Amino acid sequence: MIAIPYAPRPLQLRFHEERTRFCVMICHRRFGKTVAAVNDLIRQAIRSGRPDWRAVYAAPYHGQAKAVAWDYLRRYAGAVPGTRFTESELRCDFPDGQRIRLLGTDNAHSLRGLYLDDLVLDEPADMAPEVWTKILRPALADRRGRALFIGTPAGTENLLFAMWERAGGTDAEWSRFRFRASETGYVAPDELAAAARDMSPEEYAQEFECSFAAAIRGAYYAALLDQAEAEGRITELAHDPALPVHTAWDLGMDDATAIWFFQVDGSGRWRVIDYYENSGEGLTHYAGVLQHRAASGAGGGHGYIYGQHIAPHDIAVRELGTGTSRREAAAKLGLRFCVAPRLRVAEGIDAVRRRLPRIWFDRKKCAAALRALRNYRKVWRSRENVFAERPLHDWTSHAADALRHAVTGYREPYSAPAAHRKARTAYDIWRRQP
Repeated sequence: MIAIPYAPRPLQLRFHEERTRFCVMICHRRFGKTVAAVNDLIRQAIRSGRPDWRAVYAAPYHGQAKAVAWDYLRRYAGAVPGTRFTESELRCDFPDGQRIRLLGTDNAHSLRGLYLDDLVLDEPADMAPEVWTKILRPALADRRGRALFIGTPAGTENLLFAMWERAGGTDAEWSRFRFRASETGYVAPDELAAAARDMSPEEYAQEFECSFAAAIRGAYYAALLDQAEAEGRITELAHDPALPVHTAWDLGMDDATAIWFFQVDGSGRWRVIDYYENSGEGLTHYAGVLQHRAASGAGGGHGYIYGQHIAPHDIAVRELGTGTSRREAAAKLGLRFCVAPRLRVAEGIDAVRRRLPRIWFDRKKCAAALRALRNYRKVWRSRENVFAERPLHDWTSHAADALRHAVTGYREPYSAPAAHRKARTAYDIWRRQP
C-alpha cells in the first residue's frame, strides 16, 4: 500500500472522482489545480499496471513547467519507494517503469513522435491550437490516452475556450468543471475583498470568478452570455414542430450573410435553435438553405414551418442598374421579408441586451454565432485611451447584426378581438414556407 501525502479538498476530490477521459478544469487563482493535476497523474501511473506507461505535464514554456510543477512532482511522487528524478530532463521514473515528464510547448516540434497514456495541458490559452490538434492529440490515439486542460480564462480566442466549449457537448468522453472563488471558499473573504480593491473589476472577474467575458475589452454581450451559460440557457434545444421558426438576417453584399433561426413559445421565451452563415452567395443559395431545413429540419426529423423572415431596413433600397430591391428579388424566390425598423445601432444593441436574459441557445448549432457574440465589442481608441460609441466591424458583426434585427424586428402575432377573429388555426397562420 503506497501512501501519497496528498489530501484532496472536497472539490478536488470531486474532480478526481468525476473526470472523464478528456476533461477541462477552469479554476480561480490559488485553487490548487496544479497539485490536483500532478496527483491525478501519479495516481494513474500507479494504477495503470503498464511498465511502459508515459505521461506529460505541459506548460506554454519549459521553464514555466518546471516552476509550477516540478517541486510538486518531487514531493508527491517521492513518496513512492524507488522513484528516481532527473532534473536535467524534468523526468520522474517510477520503479515499475512508468514515467512522467514536464515539457514546454514553445518547442512544439520536439514533442513529435511521443506516445502518451496521459497528458496535462496547463494554461492552454497560451498555447498554439495546432500543438493539440497536430501533435499531442495524435500521441494519445493508439493507447487511448487521457487529456486534462487546466487554467484560468483568458478570453475566447484560444485553445482553452475551444476545449471548454467542446467539453460542454454531449460526448460522454468529455467533462468539465468551473470553480469560482465566490463558490469554493478556498480563499478567505477578506483576502478576496482586498484583491477586488487592488484589481479592476474585469481583472477580478477573470482571475477569481473564472469569467471568459472579462478579458474581452468593450464586449457588449459576453457577460450576458456567461450568465446564460451559468443558468443553463446555452444547452441542447430540440426543434419544436408545434412552433413556427422565424428567421432574422444580416444580408451581406461583399461580405457574409448571417441567418438566425428561432422559435418563441407561449411564455415569450426565445428558443434559438439554429444558425447559418456564408459569403459569396446570392439569395438563391440562402433560399435553398431555408428550403432544405423546411424539408429536413436540419437533421432534427421535423421540417421547419416558417413564420416571420426579418431583414434589415436596407433590403428595400432599390439597387442601381437593376431598379429593383433585394426585397423584391427575394419575393420572387418565395421569401417575403418583414423589415426591421431603422434604429441607431446603440438602440438596437440595448434592445438585444434587454432580450438576452430571456433567450435560450442551442449549444452545438449556434456555436460559431455564440463565439461571435462573445467577441462583439466596441472600437478601442488607443490614442485617447477610450472606447468609441460604435461597434468594431469585423467577423463578429454579421451574427450580432442579425440578432439585432431579430430583436427589433420581431412582432408578436396579432390577436384580433373574438368577434372579428378569422377562422384559421395558429398552424394555418404560420404555415409560410419559401
